[in-house]
Amino acid sequence: MVDSRRYEFEGTEPSIHEDARVSREATLVGDVTIEAEASIWPGVVCRGDVAPVTVGRMTHVGDNATLHASQLGEQVMCGHGAILNDAVVEDDALVGFNATLNSSVHVGAGSIVASGTVVPEGYDIPPESFVRGVPASVSPLSETTIDPDEIFEEHSSGAYTNLAQRHGPLFE
Repeated sequence: MVDSRRYEFEGTEPSIHEDARVSREATLVGDVTIEAEASIWPGVVCRGDVAPVTVGRMTHVGDNATLHASQLGEQVMCGHGAILNDAVVEDDALVGFNATLNSSVHVGAGSIVASGTVVPEGYDIPPESFVRGVPASVSPLSETTIDPDEIFEEHSSGAYTNLAQRHGPLFE
């Protein structure tokens, strides 16, 4: 059976590691790479047409998120409804529900982008930052009351990998 939600674009097809979980309700177009133990949930669109989309090892992309020409490092949590356009998110970062990362945004490792945040074009967010608001404001995590270890344990742990594995038919 041909999967109608995975599309070749100009001779390039999506590449999915055998240990990744990609919902049959997700759409992958062109130069898209999904690494081991990553999960792509229902409604996600990964469009690698003008530039590649990469989803790193143990990275999870929540329902209805859109990744266009964007790179996610390892152990990134990308929340439901997030929109990333030509953005880079380094390892161990979290992008909250319905956050928007516009073109040429770079999120440093270990950073947290709060739900609903809109990051304007060209922002370069340092590692271990807290980003919130419309438009976004950036603070070092060390200057907040947020416990990043607690946040990352809750959202970026192997528990999400396990959850994807338990949803067997959703990913067949």
